[in-house]
Amino acid sequence: MVDQRGSHRRAEDGCFALLMNTLKVGVLLTSLTLLFVGLGGWLGGTAGTLIALGLALAMNVGSYWYSDRLVLRMAGAEPLPRPAAPHLHDMTERLAARAGIPAPRLYRVPDPQPNAFATGRTPERGVVALNQGLLDLLSPDEVEGVIAHEIAHIANRDTLTMTVAASLAGAVMTLVNLAQWAMIFTPAQDRDGPGVLGVLVAALFAPLAATLIQLSISRTREFAADRSAAAYTGTGRGLIGALQKLERGAALIPSSTARPATAHLRIVNPLASGGIGGLTRLFSTHPPVADRVAALRAFAPTVRPSRTARAAVG
Repeated sequence: MVDQRGSHRRAEDGCFALLMNTLKVGVLLTSLTLLFVGLGGWLGGTAGTLIALGLALAMNVGSYWYSDRLVLRMAGAEPLPRPAAPHLHDMTERLAARAGIPAPRLYRVPDPQPNAFATGRTPERGVVALNQGLLDLLSPDEVEGVIAHEIAHIANRDTLTMTVAASLAGAVMTLVNLAQWAMIFTPAQDRDGPGVLGVLVAALFAPLAATLIQLSISRTREFAADRSAAAYTGTGRGLIGALQKLERGAALIPSSTARPATAHLRIVNPLASGGIGGLTRLFSTHPPVADRVAALRAFAPTVRPSRTARAAVG
């Protein structure tokens, strides 16, 4: 009876943590949108506000419809057909069924760095892309943990959330650049807005604030996806082992495909060169692996005992 009460309490705590993470993301996205629209109004008055709204709409519509294809093309990802890796497809379909979504398509990225990412604006268009370096390095249980993590991103609509956040952050920087060019080419007597000093302040602090908000969203979603992955697989051990290996691999093996614009989509930071601390931690796209491992170990009692994956990875 005591064990059951403790299990229920831990499960309730886990649900509450997920709810708080979701609310945090909503607050951060709202803050980023208000920053963008407010910046447009401050730099250009009513016209600036309208331009900011139009630019945000255009960028978000574009990212909504084309982000998955663009990300896959940037990574050089290729479809991974079932005959080439039947066990991977079986594993993916089993985990997707537990998550309650259609099985995502599998892609292979010819990158020696062990890493992975998910994309797709809806679960019906979900894609999980696995680097060749990951398939060469991880055990079947660890690959299962990684795929479960990426499926969690798709099921939680994180792929769309992070794409919108990246688009808004990029739009903030674009708006500041437009204001700088307008300041250069507009005669002093015709200028309307905060003036040269104001534009310089905006150029320094608005992109910084947008980036910090974007990174906060990315880090928050990683913790939530880790917890969901542990629930789908029934254990956090596979994902824990994978995260530890991937962190070391990312530090030792440079990625041939990762770019700063898409680094936040990977399961671990593909541009990392060592530990995270101080200002480096503040500007990291991912929370420290040690923190993620600790959270998974704390969550482990709320899921059933470990089940060894029966399928080998092709």
